[in-house]
Amino acid sequence: MADSTGAERSTAANTPKGQAGEELLSAQEAAECLLSMENIAILCHQYPDGDTLGSGYGLCRALRRLGKRAQVFCSDTPGERYAYLWEGLEYEDVLKDSPYSVVAVDVADETLLGEPLYGRFRGRVDLCIDHHGSNRRYGAKNWVDSKAAATTEMICALYHSLELSVDPAAADCIFTGIATDTGCFRYSNVTARTFRIAAEMLEKGARGAEINRRMFETKSRSLMDLEQLAVGGVQYFYKGKCALLTVTRQMMRETGANEDDLEGLPAIPRQIEGVAVGLTLRETETGEYKVSVRTEKPFNAADICRLMGGGGHASAGGCTLSGNLEDVQDQLIAQVGRYFRSLEIV
Repeated sequence: MADSTGAERSTAANTPKGQAGEELLSAQEAAECLLSMENIAILCHQYPDGDTLGSGYGLCRALRRLGKRAQVFCSDTPGERYAYLWEGLEYEDVLKDSPYSVVAVDVADETLLGEPLYGRFRGRVDLCIDHHGSNRRYGAKNWVDSKAAATTEMICALYHSLELSVDPAAADCIFTGIATDTGCFRYSNVTARTFRIAAEMLEKGARGAEINRRMFETKSRSLMDLEQLAVGGVQYFYKGKCALLTVTRQMMRETGANEDDLEGLPAIPRQIEGVAVGLTLRETETGEYKVSVRTEKPFNAADICRLMGGGGHASAGGCTLSGNLEDVQDQLIAQVGRYFRSLEIV
């Protein structure tokens, strides 16, 4: 997988778009939009997870089967545990040919592309495919389905709209996105449709047991050491209804953990008995702090994150904060308190 964005466009397509698309597309309209494209750059969000990667490579496989030239791009190099998603796909330099089209998958806001993709493609997304209710509709055209548990549910619908059969490799991609964005089918975003699509992917050859083992039951020794450090420093607020887990770069250096190790950490605070709002604060290489929020009903993670310029779903959300660690922690806890007070909780 390449993370280079290649050469600049040399046609009118290089001109940034104006107002983002207002009306949302249907699955069939999104399929027709894709059919009109030839060279397609597929963009994933920074700190990639199973849904953005599963969506990106699931879509890439569909487009290539249609005779299109497509390639997936991400600002951060994904971990090796996801390597099966792009297995057998040769790199295609779609950016050297003009014009080319840009499709973003599982990206609620352009800023979540991270650098260098954000700087390269800001205002130039032709089609946005996403399941976040907080999506900002930044694409020229947007297909957003907030009822989908994962964006790969939508990629499955695209296969049907494009009249393409799902092969085992694509089934792995779609199943991965669903499994990871539902916490192995444990979160409240799971619907009957989610189970039906997952069952269909197993019928099409998805390696469900292997994928779940790789995603949820395999940990590196460095992650075990990091969890021990982080869990030992968990802080509780608002009569134990809120828990905060913090991961600093120093902790990463001490344990040898890498970014790929961190994907499952946001689930830990919410797993503590009595905690309704679980917070994970992670220091990035740039010195900013990535906030992950996990909640249970009636609390809404997206509403909490919107107070800090972020977004997400009812049960999972995120944002980014700047400042020193103590100030960021204070700001985060204060905003959770503001949210609780709006619900007359505290």
